[in-house]
Amino acid sequence: MMSTIPMKRWLSVALCCCAFVTFGIMTSQVAQAETGEFDLATLERIEVQPTQVKFRSSRDQAILLVTGYLASGQLVDLTREVQVVSADEAVVVARDGAIWPAGNGATEVGVQIGDQKATMSVLVEAFEEPAPISFRTEAIPALTRQGCNSGGCHGSPSGKGGFLLSLEAYDHAMDEQSLVRDAQGRRTNSIDPEQSLLLLKPSMTVEHGGGMRLNKKEYAYQILRQWIAEGTAVDAAEGKRCVELQLLPNSGRVLKHPNFRQQIVALAHMDDGTIRDVTRLTKFTSSDEEIATVTAAGEVEGRQRGQVAIMARYLDKLVSCQFTLVRDVEGFVWPDPPANNYVDEAVYEKLKQLQYPPSELCTDNDFVRRVYLDVIGVLPTVAESYQFLADKEPGRRSRLVDELLDRPEFARFWALKWGDLLRLQKRNVKETGVHKFYQWLVESFEQDMPFDQFARELLTAQGSTYDHPAANYYRAASNMSEATETTAQLFLGSRIQCAKCHNHPFENWTQDNYYGLNAFFNRVTRKPGNRFEEEVVFVARDGEVRQPRTGQTMKPWLPGIGVIEKDQSHDRRYVFVDWLTSPENPFFARVAVNRIWSELMGQGIVEPVDDFRQSNPSANPMLLDRLAADFVANGYRQKSTIRTILNSRTYQLSSEANELNKNDKRLFSHAKMRMLSAEQLLDAICQVTQVQESFPGLPAGTRATEIPSPDFSHTFLDTFGRPARTTACACERSDDSTLAQAIQLFNGSIIHKKLADKQNRFHRLINEKKTPEAALDQLYRAALSRPPTAAELKVALQHISAKETPGEGLEDLCWVLFNSDEFLTQH
Repeated sequence: MMSTIPMKRWLSVALCCCAFVTFGIMTSQVAQAETGEFDLATLERIEVQPTQVKFRSSRDQAILLVTGYLASGQLVDLTREVQVVSADEAVVVARDGAIWPAGNGATEVGVQIGDQKATMSVLVEAFEEPAPISFRTEAIPALTRQGCNSGGCHGSPSGKGGFLLSLEAYDHAMDEQSLVRDAQGRRTNSIDPEQSLLLLKPSMTVEHGGGMRLNKKEYAYQILRQWIAEGTAVDAAEGKRCVELQLLPNSGRVLKHPNFRQQIVALAHMDDGTIRDVTRLTKFTSSDEEIATVTAAGEVEGRQRGQVAIMARYLDKLVSCQFTLVRDVEGFVWPDPPANNYVDEAVYEKLKQLQYPPSELCTDNDFVRRVYLDVIGVLPTVAESYQFLADKEPGRRSRLVDELLDRPEFARFWALKWGDLLRLQKRNVKETGVHKFYQWLVESFEQDMPFDQFARELLTAQGSTYDHPAANYYRAASNMSEATETTAQLFLGSRIQCAKCHNHPFENWTQDNYYGLNAFFNRVTRKPGNRFEEEVVFVARDGEVRQPRTGQTMKPWLPGIGVIEKDQSHDRRYVFVDWLTSPENPFFARVAVNRIWSELMGQGIVEPVDDFRQSNPSANPMLLDRLAADFVANGYRQKSTIRTILNSRTYQLSSEANELNKNDKRLFSHAKMRMLSAEQLLDAICQVTQVQESFPGLPAGTRATEIPSPDFSHTFLDTFGRPARTTACACERSDDSTLAQAIQLFNGSIIHKKLADKQNRFHRLINEKKTPEAALDQLYRAALSRPPTAAELKVALQHISAKETPGEGLEDLCWVLFNSDEFLTQH
């Protein structure tokens, strides 16, 4: 067997093994003392990544990521604990968990801790050839890593101190101009590199408004210094480019306390097929520093249990690596609650992993109030509550869900939600357009129109905005760039507005991508119709989009697909919609179900709901995936998804947290309390008092949740956060508490008039000779869907008896109910 191995390679392997034996004898106990996080005897094996490295420059380096597999199944990072041994130090040298080339050749490198060993192969080529610094792949990333071209520094639109760089290095030509040619080249000094302003200022050798950004011992400083010394050369237009940034370990690793440390390695895959370790040139950030921080060197340091995404940026490539940090919680015992459906299974798996026991089920009184408000937007009447509570057969909650989904109020309430997103108001679509578009939305929900059809009808709409109401989608946009942005936000969950002017700083949307997507919509045009304020939407036969920075004509581009070379139709929207609504689309179904989940649960699985990006990870990826798959399997029917969520035990959990889940804000271990919307609140006040509100221009009896647009002015609704519908962002609807709201509740005319009305609920009950106890029971059931407690009843009756008339006392008590958290919130 030995004769079949080349002698040089055999000697390398032998030397490596010999070094392992010697080192293992001397240091196995030391290694155990240094780790201190686990018993070394439980370490079953170790793994090193990458398994092979090819160096093509004397300046290359590679960090060896070493993972330990414990008997418990836990994974631990041993990158900084293992001993690294090169079998041939004439080819590769090792120190501090990394390896460097020393000369041309092939060898093996081994890692060891205790009696566990692993090896990887190394090939070094072109060691003696010159290796000048690359402006594009080294100097610019060094500046990015130090934050020099961030939005708060020289990457701002006007730069800082007369020095302007492109934001996060999106424009290399601009950066070349600024660094090499502007200021008559005085920012760099090739004769005496260390006297370059580019180095003096960030190292604080001379005054710098941005503070200390570079230490002379840092790799970034050394790169920039050498680039200057070499004459500030720039790369040829066809020079090397990064096509993929890979992170090690793979995303999704679980770190268990006390082993909350993890090294990340960044590998750049270049267009010539080479792979370089660019960890030292990569900018790392954490999505949640309360959960975990990350050092400049890429070492994750966990702080508490939870989920976090570590973002890595190298040039225009932005990728994330997600981690779940778990630790044992004293007193935690999984209660093993039953699962009503796959929603509960996915939620329970995450709660069990992070040791958050779910709350108990909500009471029937809480459930009936909650589900009425979430499905049809109004409180249950006293009679409806009694009817539900009187049903003693199993499955009554599911039956109520089905009944509510078939109520006409469902369609009008959910049309209100989409009216917000589609900017349904007179300024955008004119008065007739408001009513036509609103009615189209109502009918869509009445018919349970499949969501893929809903999107298709909106995005491919054309013709009269009166005869084809969906065409108002384009009328609501001031231009086709805005229509592109709205489409991305509503159906892709991406806020791409930033990419209009520069590459998106927090996502992989480039400026080219923005205008490539815009190419699907730029031919959509509008012209006046024959009727008053009518417009006709049509598609021009031609028309191209030009990238304003480069002047390049942009071909249509799709995320994950790339440039669409074949343009067979003048109306490119159909190509986009076919891709968008395909079952394989990774965005469409997930964004849709996440929005539905948010409406019912008070927050999205991804939050904000229209901000899907790598730096904003999902709270429960498995839950989101299963909801999306079920949505597609059921023909994109929104009612089916709503029904599934409402029937889950997760939806029906109490809003009262227990001792072990009170700090959970994202994993749905208990229901989230949230303010009623402006329309829900006004309708609730009207329903409790039984005094209707009138809206000029709308039929008598119209509820606030049935108002087509905010053009029907109402001070109370505007005070409590009704949106003006100027954007497609769900965030425009505010749920913040304000002083103006407190004034409305304490002394506002709306509540005052309804409480003083002699025909309201409690005055009629008194006139009907009902006892104060009976009147109080009615008020509590109407407002809170429950009877008063014995203590509440006692205090209320004492207050009524102290007043001249029962009506005065009931007026006070109704006012108290309206100002209670229990009334003002969905819970």
